[in-house]
Parts: sequence; structure tokens; C-alpha cells
Amino acid sequence: MELKLLQSTDITGGTFSLTLAGMFATAVLLFLGTGWVAKKWKLPVALAGVVALLATAYYWQAREVWLAAGQMPVIYRYIDWLITVPIQVLTLYFFIGAVARPPVGLFWRLLVVSVVMILARYMGEVDFMHPTLGFLIGIVGWLYILGEIYFGKLGEINSKSATETVQTGFFWLRLVVTVGWAIYPLCYFIASFAGGVDEGTLSIVYNLADFVNQILFGLIILFAAMKESASTR
Repeated sequence: MELKLLQSTDITGGTFSLTLAGMFATAVLLFLGTGWVAKKWKLPVALAGVVALLATAYYWQAREVWLAAGQMPVIYRYIDWLITVPIQVLTLYFFIGAVARPPVGLFWRLLVVSVVMILARYMGEVDFMHPTLGFLIGIVGWLYILGEIYFGKLGEINSKSATETVQTGFFWLRLVVTVGWAIYPLCYFIASFAGGVDEGTLSIVYNLADFVNQILFGLIILFAAMKESASTR
């Protein structure tokens, strides 16, 4: 098998390699971190580690695809998102669940909405449904998730029952989901309605966004869990 080398001028390939290394390091750190936190914090930390591990597998494959073909078919990203995004949403659920257990029904609603959100975006982007419909369903799903973490039961538990450390951590997690995740509908809109953008530039944007949306997301959870665990010992 011919070895594909990363060229010095291949910025896109460089971001695939950079994010691959960052995801792997984050996964290792988070799984180690499950031993540094109290029992009730182990699940959200472990779930964040699973997200980083799955993203590592994606970036390994995506880097090889880019080096071999010089392109990144959209289906690769959506396979990753279809698994990692719902897990991240449920990580928020269990993060707050370490303070007070949210309703079980909310667990299933968040899971279903996050899966439908990703599927709708994919189907719209590849013309399995009208791009506008896929965009709108994706936006509605994202807004529902934001509503639950700001004004729903998760936000209520955070404001009424959580300690200052948990509230600060949840503030930053919400900021990631609000600002960081905005890149996905924005790029969808540009690709579908605003003339598109070349695959290399789009991949750079997505790859660097994952440093916030997946790596920083996991590190915030670990930091808050460690700080909260230390304060209760």
C-alpha cells in the first residue's frame, strides 16, 4: 500500500493531524480522569472520554481519506456526529444529574431530538429531503436543546441545586453548545444556500471548531468534576 505523506503546504491535512492528536490526548486524559473524581462524576467524565475516543477514530479515517483523495465526503462527518452529538447532549444530562436527577423522559427527548437534528441536516445536505426543510428541522432541534439547558429542567436544577463550581462549569458548557455549535448550521447554510465553499476550507473550519466543541467540552467537565470532588473530600 502506497504511503500518503502530509505535504508541508497542506494546511487542511495539517488540521486533520492536529485534531487527531488533540482528540487522542483528550480521550486518554478523560479516561484517566475518571479515577480522579468522586463516584457521581465518573459517568459524565467517561462519556466525554467516549466522545473524544470516537472522534479520534473519525479523524484517523478522515485524515487518510483526505491524504488519499484530497476531499472529504460529507457522509464521514455525519457518521461521527450521529454518534458523538447525542452522547454530548446526554453528557450534559448526566453532568446535572450528579447534582439532582432530571426526569427520565427528558433523557429520551434529548436523545431523540439530537439524533433527528443530525439526520435532518444530513438528509438536507445530500438532497434526500429539501435543503430548507433539513436546515429548519436541524435549527428547531438545536433550539430545543438550548431551551432545555437554559430554561428547562436542566437549567432549573443548575440554578437551584448546583454549587458554584457546577454552575460555572455548566455556564461554559452551555456557551460551547450555544456559540461553538452555531458553526454547524452556519456552514450548512453557506454550503446549501450561499454558493458553497471549497472542501478544504470547510474542513479546516470544522476541524478547528472541534477543539472547542469536543475537546474543550470534555476538559470543562473534567475540571468541574475534579474541583467539585476535591471540595467534598
